[in-house]
Amino acid sequence: MSTKRILITGAAGFLGSHLCDRFIKEGFNVIGMDNLITGDLKNIEHLFKLKEFEFYHHDVSRFIHIPGHLDYILHFASPASPIDYLKIPIQTLKVGSLGTHNCLGLALNKKARILVASTSEVYGDPQVHPQNEEYWGNVNPVGPRGVYDEAKRFQEAMTMAYHTFHGVQTRIIRIFNTYGPRMRLNDGRALPAFIGQALRGEDLTVFGDGSQTRSFCYVDDLVEGIYRLLMSDYASPVNIGNPDEISLKEFAEEIIKLTGTTQKIVYKPLPVDDPKQRQPDITKAKELLGWSPKVSRAEGLKITYEYFKSLPKEELRKLPKEFESRK
Repeated sequence: MSTKRILITGAAGFLGSHLCDRFIKEGFNVIGMDNLITGDLKNIEHLFKLKEFEFYHHDVSRFIHIPGHLDYILHFASPASPIDYLKIPIQTLKVGSLGTHNCLGLALNKKARILVASTSEVYGDPQVHPQNEEYWGNVNPVGPRGVYDEAKRFQEAMTMAYHTFHGVQTRIIRIFNTYGPRMRLNDGRALPAFIGQALRGEDLTVFGDGSQTRSFCYVDDLVEGIYRLLMSDYASPVNIGNPDEISLKEFAEEIIKLTGTTQKIVYKPLPVDDPKQRQPDITKAKELLGWSPKVSRAEGLKITYEYFKSLPKEELRKLPKEFESRK
């Protein structure tokens, strides 16, 4: 029997690179694809020496050609941080629409199973807490975050259409805030923004009064959930995230304690449409996949902080003010 082949789009990104590692470890031949608009080859350079790995420098918003058989597709190509999707809104919309269409067409042609990466942002600024998969969300389609939120909502609709109309084996994961090594220190999200400010000796910026909440999942836990969902028989969306909810003020205080910085917290106005609460209801993941997170926030943050401390000093450059801690 031939070795299973999997295409991973967004392979040079934070999540994509960890997925490449996992599936090579599982014995797959992995095809990584990335246009490097936000990804970085250093995340996967350790894989280039392996015969089980090949890389395509390609934009999935254009037609995708993969020779030979293909068993699985993981569609993770997309800007995922505020600093990216506010800077490249059209590309964000295109990868969620045209890119998803191309990946689904490839899955249909190859008779491959495809898992698409959606996000908790489909819930918008939620009026239901915690968020379960049956909640339809509260999203502003024309606000600054709409280019990302609506791209992902359209992606889910397109995926389900291919499942119901063409019979494609599809899986949809809704990812909540995830962190770990290989995150970009300056991508504008709360965790790397806080740690970056601490490492630079700056005050930590919290938007609003800091009462808004997030739930942070360590990357290894997320990858395990993705693997289990891909191998399952469930086609509807599934939340994968850590339900351990914390306010951003409390989280900033945790980072101050972790890093030993003497800096304080400063407060600035809340950005437009910033979600007030984020907490996944992971009942489905527990029941369908037997999955729940294993890594505590304290353990995961320590590993992530050590990673950020090891980065070259030039990567500690300061973010533009409008992009700090926006997610």
